[in-house]
Formats: sequence, structure tokens, C-alpha cells
Amino acid sequence: MAAVARFHAVVVDCPDPHALAAFYAQVGGGTPQAKDDGWVVLNVPEGPSLAFQRVPSHTPPEWPRADRNSQQFHLDFDAGRTWEEVDVAQEKVLALGARPLDLESEAGKDFRVYADPAGHPFCLCLTSTL
Repeated sequence: MAAVARFHAVVVDCPDPHALAAFYAQVGGGTPQAKDDGWVVLNVPEGPSLAFQRVPSHTPPEWPRADRNSQQFHLDFDAGRTWEEVDVAQEKVLALGARPLDLESEAGKDFRVYADPAGHPFCLCLTSTL
């Protein structure tokens, strides 16, 4: 089936696009490029572009909630092939301003969930061995 359009970017609503782009640049790489005060694009090496747009009335999602203001999306990051490597990545994202949402170790679970500084959920995952 032919595509109707070409994928361009994931756009994230937030109160401070410069700060959130800088956070994700430190987590996943790339260099933020401000288009204006309310729009910053992060071109991620070997990945999709992330764009951050200022929304002064932004309300962070509540995680986990199914009834109201639940997560609309989340980003997954490969953080290592072992839990020890994920632990190192975890310390770094917490130092950057992330906060833990779900760090429970469960059988078969290969990720941990955090909130970015604007409240959006993201995961640090064990790198797939596929």
C-alpha cells in the first residue's frame, strides 16, 4: 500500500520547549534547533525528529490513569542489554530532572517508566536482542 504522506516528526506539547528539547537531547542525543520561542526541533541521530511546541495551558498526563488526562503517547529509549546498564541510565535521567513513575521489576518486564520534566511518560528499556 502506498503511503499518503511521509512521516516528519513527533510533536510534544509542553510549557517550555527549549528546556524539554534540552532534556531529550541529553537523554537520546541530537541538537535542539529553535525555530522561534515557541517551537524547538530536536533532530535525533538515526531516529525521528522530535518537535516541542509551547502550550502555556499544558496539563501533564496522569500516569497510569484510564479515566481522565491519561498518557497520550510515550517515548521508549534502549538503555542497555543488562539491568546494570539501565541502572546507570536511570541515575543519569533522574539527575537531568526525570522522576520515577514505575520502577517495579516484574517477571517478563523489560522497561522502567519515568516522567520527563513536563510530566510526559517515557521508558528506559532493555535493548532488544532481536
